[in-house]
Amino acid sequence: MEKTLVLLKPGALQRGLVGEVISRFEKRGLSLIGIKMMQLTDEILNEHYAHLADKPFFGKLKDSMMAAPVIACCFEGVEAVAVVRAMAGATNGRQAAPGTIRGDYCMSNQQNVVHTSDSVENAAVEVNRFFKKEELFKYSPMSWPFQYSTDELGND
Repeated sequence: MEKTLVLLKPGALQRGLVGEVISRFEKRGLSLIGIKMMQLTDEILNEHYAHLADKPFFGKLKDSMMAAPVIACCFEGVEAVAVVRAMAGATNGRQAAPGTIRGDYCMSNQQNVVHTSDSVENAAVEVNRFFKKEELFKYSPMSWPFQYSTDELGND
């Protein structure tokens, strides 16, 4: 099972979209194994968005991510990283397909409702950045046998 990070950005909180967005991931079949509200700081944003530090929009990005708390979520499932990325849609909401989270809920490149991990490797780093080991919970959802085949779950 893969784990992946989803940050519901300040705009999702301010617009009352938190429950709707989490519900979409759960209805798809992903398991929510960690969740918390937190106020992001310069320190964590400098680390999290280090790859964007030289971009002209970096200061605006950090300001927008600190405008209100975020909801950090860790979801688990088969190919969770790719599933979550596909559900989120293109980063620029104007280009995101209808039916995706960004396609349904945003019109901006920056105010785009969610951050999602972009690879399995980055998901591992990001989950560890936002969650302590004891904040993640392991359980087997009773619905999984009806969502996955036994070979996908590793229960041959």
